[in-house]
Order: sequence, then structure tokens, then C-alpha cells
Amino acid sequence: MHIKILGASAGGGFPQWNCNGVNSAAVRAKKPGFQARTQSSLAISSNGTHWVLLNASPDLRQQINDNSELWPAADGPLRASPIKAVVLTNADVDHIAGLINLREMQAFNVYGSSRVLDTLNANTIFNILNPDFVPRIKIELNSVFNVQGPDGDLGLSIEAFDVPGKVALYLEKENTGPGFGTQEGDTIGLKVTDTASGQFFYYVPGCAQVDDKLAARLKDAPLVFFDGTLFTDDEMLKQGLMPKTGKRMGHISISGPEGSIKAFEDLNVKQKIYVHINNSNPVLDENSTERKIVEAAGWKVGFDGMEIQI
Repeated sequence: MHIKILGASAGGGFPQWNCNGVNSAAVRAKKPGFQARTQSSLAISSNGTHWVLLNASPDLRQQINDNSELWPAADGPLRASPIKAVVLTNADVDHIAGLINLREMQAFNVYGSSRVLDTLNANTIFNILNPDFVPRIKIELNSVFNVQGPDGDLGLSIEAFDVPGKVALYLEKENTGPGFGTQEGDTIGLKVTDTASGQFFYYVPGCAQVDDKLAARLKDAPLVFFDGTLFTDDEMLKQGLMPKTGKRMGHISISGPEGSIKAFEDLNVKQKIYVHINNSNPVLDENSTERKIVEAAGWKVGFDGMEIQI
């Protein structure tokens, strides 16, 4: 199975368009140890020819241009794409806005939980994806399905499962009780398996907590891509970038007694890679103390173009 990180950043990208924080300023200045990143997405393939996107970033057009695997074949028809399906893990803007880049009556399938598909259905701008060419297929949680493209099976199966998280910011309903209106299916993780080889990995780009259920699922996994939004819960407050903590946004922090380093400590995951990394996160500085802490704990910091084959 071929896996490629198209974008490793959280919403806004790195640098974020309006951010003059220390990290964004450093990457614009081309300071050594800082690498620009686009917004969160993976591309996966069982054969290296037909590709499935895990989330559709607002930066998708750039990501396609930067990755020749996603180009139309030079000897192919006038309108074609190797992208055959998109699987969505939530309705955050940084995970669904890129669908609009895939208009022009190109056939592919969109998969999402009922909560995510309801969001797409409620916003008429997504009708630019003609349903005659782009069906929206509901994901049943805790049930395995074979990913299909317009021409049939893509050699991959996926099991989606609910993870602790939060409804997208723009969908928050402040007066509906705890969790701002969050319901099951607002944030999901994916177990992706190559049906021929049986090799698999987990993709959890958004997560508020590694609870006992999630820990049991991830234990002994060969590979996990995981939410690396913030290093500390209050880093955006301290940097003066935003009056919100990671917990308020539904994201676990990397460090601390409730952080992901600690949570994964005894899970025996073979490869651990952070994705969905916010522009405030000091791990984006390859020479920082925080980066050294992450790497000493056995984690890698994902970057655009990073490739893994399993």
C-alpha cells in the first residue's frame, strides 16, 4: 500500500495567510529548520495508479499540482483523474473545502458519516459536484467497507470508528448542552487495510482524548497518523494568536500528563507520525527542544510529500 502525506498542517496551513507568529514568520524568511506545509490530507493507493484521498484540504489544487501521482495520465483522455474516492473524517473546513476543487463533472465517490454528509447536503455550494458523477456514500461506524471508485473496487477496505472530538467550529450550537452540539460521527478515525496484503494503518487527524476504547484499538498497531495540532494546550493563548485552548477546539495536546506522548507510551505502536500540526506548534522548528522531545519519544513529525509503503 502506498501512503503519501499531501498536507501535514492544521487549518490555515503553515504559514497561515494572516499569521505573523514566530513560526510563520520564520518559514516566510526561509529560516533553516522550518518547512512550509499545506492543510491536512493523505493520499493512499493499493496499486500506485488509483488513489483515495483521506480528507479534501482547501489546498487540494496545489497538492495535486505538487504530486504527479495525482495528475491525469499523459496518454489518457482529455478529462480524467487517478483520484477515485475521497473519505472524510469530519466536517472541518480544512477537511471538506477541497471538494470544491474536484468539480468539472469528474466521477469519483465521496464517503462520510451521516453527520458529515448532512453538512454537505445542507450547503448548496457542494452541489457543484454533480451527483450523477459524484455519489455521497454513508459510512456506518464500526463496520468494514470496501472502497469503491467509479469503475469498481480499489483494493482497500476501511473501518471507521468514533473518537473523542468536537463538532466543527462553524457548526457549534452553544445552547444545546455540553459539547457545543457534538454528536457521534462528528469526528471519526479510520483503519485502512490493503485487502490483498492485509497490511493496515490508522488515521486519526483529529482527537480530543485517547480514552480506554481508543487505546485498546490502537495497541500494537504497525502505523498511526495522529493529531499533532498543539504541543501544549495553552500555546495559542501564550503566543497571543487565539483566545482558545486545544481542549476547547477538541484537540489533544502532544505534551503533558494527558497528552498523546504519554497516552501512547505503552501502546507499542511501531510507527507514530503527527499530522494536522498547527502553525503555533514549536515542533515545526526542527531545532527546537520540543522537536527533540517528540523524536526521543519515538514520534515523527509529518511533512508534505512524506511517503510510506507498507
